[in-house]
Amino acid sequence: MESLPTVLIKPGDADRLVAGHAWVYEGSVLRTTRAVQDGEVVQVKDHRQRFLGIGFFNSRSRIRVRMIAPERVEIDQKFFSQRILAALELRKRHMGGASSFRVVNAESDFLSGLVVDKYEKLLVLQTSSLAMDQRKSMIIDTLKEQLTPDAILERNESASRKFEGLSDSNGVLFGSYDGPITAQIGSLKLNVDLLAGHKTGMYLDQQLNYQAVARFAKGGQVLDCFSFVGGFGLHAAQAGAAHVHLLDQSEDALKLAGQNARLNSVADKCSFETTNVFDWLKANTAVRPHEKVLPRWDLIILDPPSFTRNRAAVPDALRGYKEIHLRALKLLKPGGALATFCCSHHVDANLFQDTVLSAAFDARKILRRVSTYSQAPDHPIIPMIPETEYLKGFAFELVR
Repeated sequence: MESLPTVLIKPGDADRLVAGHAWVYEGSVLRTTRAVQDGEVVQVKDHRQRFLGIGFFNSRSRIRVRMIAPERVEIDQKFFSQRILAALELRKRHMGGASSFRVVNAESDFLSGLVVDKYEKLLVLQTSSLAMDQRKSMIIDTLKEQLTPDAILERNESASRKFEGLSDSNGVLFGSYDGPITAQIGSLKLNVDLLAGHKTGMYLDQQLNYQAVARFAKGGQVLDCFSFVGGFGLHAAQAGAAHVHLLDQSEDALKLAGQNARLNSVADKCSFETTNVFDWLKANTAVRPHEKVLPRWDLIILDPPSFTRNRAAVPDALRGYKEIHLRALKLLKPGGALATFCCSHHVDANLFQDTVLSAAFDARKILRRVSTYSQAPDHPIIPMIPETEYLKGFAFELVR
């Protein structure tokens, strides 16, 4: 291997990297030993010249170096083949029955800046770092060899690309794509639009939680808020709910949800409403003086998009979370269940639960926690990289 340029780290900032974190921030860089091209591989050393690993350099990014290996290795197709094969083996161990899942989950599979999702025989690629984008053809060749997909698409429109100096890029990279496909997600077949849905088409991180929450639905009236294409609501209908009402502000998402209800023979149990969920909850809990809200629902599911992308926005996000929980609890029947989720890593599980309990206190309700949820194992968690643990959820029963 040819000599690599060196990035030296300031005193006190190396411990986080030794422990396994993948990011070297610009403020941690002491100096570089020579000029470095953006996207180039560098070796990282502490201020005493002790070797810490190699990574990808980008002078335009606040994440100055993305660590890629603790030893000096060639970053070639063999490297990507070994890393992606290791990621696939992990999925086989923990999600062996799934045909649609996340193949590569960036930092938690030690491929910072790369996400690959599999929907049956199609793959969707996201490169959120300059270095991974530069090596896209090598990654595509590796995916073709290991997974023999019918097509590979890219969904590159994340805000993080702008911080890397990259523009949006969406489309077909290999094979052909003719529109929404049908994927097996949990116990349902769901139509998914891989070029128009959220993330890479839908939320694969909730795949196991769909069925876990559905156990509270049997015989009940279910309200699925922020339903998207129906992952939670339709699993609830399939599990024996008397009726499921799905709310989302996206008309296109609810159109797909309706198709999915018919595809899984539960359309007769479902109704759909295009609305702003905050406004709907407010309108349905509004009463005149001396009136009370009449609880209607046996199971309420709250799975909103992230309310915060940075720490500065956390206080506003918590107010939003408290608002929807306060109103949802007023609509929940005694003995009913509230399943609720937060997908921001800036709000940890304890803070999220405290927000729910604060809403319950204001609503004069007592809750019993009966389940806790996390992201599916195809979204691995590396505890020393807190950003890899972002999805958390709880199920509470309303005691009174």
